[in-house]
Amino acid sequence: MPLTLEQPDSEVRDRTAPDAPWNAIVWNDPVNLMSYVAYVFRSYFGFSTEKAERLMLQVHNDGRAVVATGNREEMERHVHAMHGFGLWASVSKADR
Repeated sequence: MPLTLEQPDSEVRDRTAPDAPWNAIVWNDPVNLMSYVAYVFRSYFGFSTEKAERLMLQVHNDGRAVVATGNREEMERHVHAMHGFGLWASVSKADR
């Protein structure tokens, strides 16, 4: 009897792909000042003042901003760091 291997469906393949990109997202909150959020982006990520301000305004106006994209472990480290600064943040699978 010949052995046949089934291909995993695309949903399973997407969930287990080690190179799938992930996003670190910072969310708007009612606590932190806009200047503080920009400061965190500059000090932690090393963003320029312009980029930090643009992302901060995106958080403020749109309710969220993607601040980094990469592998899941790295994005989880960024989110953990954002929590350490008192910001609301989460990890989400990036759209391809």
